[in-house]
Amino acid sequence: MSAALAGKKAIITGASRGIGRAIAERFAAEGATVALMSRDRRALDSVAAGIPGSVVQEADVLDVDGFRGALADVLGQWDGVADILVNNAGGNSFSMPLVATRFSGWDKTIKLNLDSIVHACQVVLPGMLGQGSGSVINVSSVVALRGGPLMAHYAAAKAAVVSLGQSLAIECAASGVRVNTLLPGWIDTDLTDFLRAEAETEEAVLSRVPMQRWGRAEEIAGAALFLAGGDSSFMTGQSLIIDGGLSAMP
Repeated sequence: MSAALAGKKAIITGASRGIGRAIAERFAAEGATVALMSRDRRALDSVAAGIPGSVVQEADVLDVDGFRGALADVLGQWDGVADILVNNAGGNSFSMPLVATRFSGWDKTIKLNLDSIVHACQVVLPGMLGQGSGSVINVSSVVALRGGPLMAHYAAAKAAVVSLGQSLAIECAASGVRVNTLLPGWIDTDLTDFLRAEAETEEAVLSRVPMQRWGRAEEIAGAALFLAGGDSSFMTGQSLIIDGGLSAMP
């Protein structure tokens, strides 16, 4: 059986840990050449050590010029074209009622989770459109579906990611480029470690998850592989939810 992504070139942002790392490792195992992007060079080197032939590109998505330049550098090594773009970089660093949220915090969250995707697409999409094929996978969150108390900044950004993906999908469909969105639920990564620090907090989180467990980064990587490869060739503008049933709860 041939590898699902043999001969493909994939850029993954936020690839130094968690979901991004799992996606990079899965894509590489399926034959793709991967470009690993993150602001943490040491962590990137650790990931790259297990992925022969990978491209390591240190970049902070909040440094717009640096980020766009880093993407251009990767494309320069690949004759200007990537086959797959995974916009995984993002996150949330605080919880706060909206009325108490400083706008600087709001602005940083939007730039990290939404604007970074726009910048990446503006740099990478022209090459995909030119070759008449490509898959863009944006990573949102299940919080985009119903809001998040004390996280309006994050929920709004992730909801916008879903809408952005739909709009881009329609713009690009006739050119053979597909755009889809992953919506993970509660995933066991270092970003959610704080929710496992106390048994009561963890129990409260999992009480809303019908499968009664944390998701694994590898499970999100499997969904990303589906969106990246030929098995989803007639799928664009869609949101793929991987949340253990959380979003089905009343």
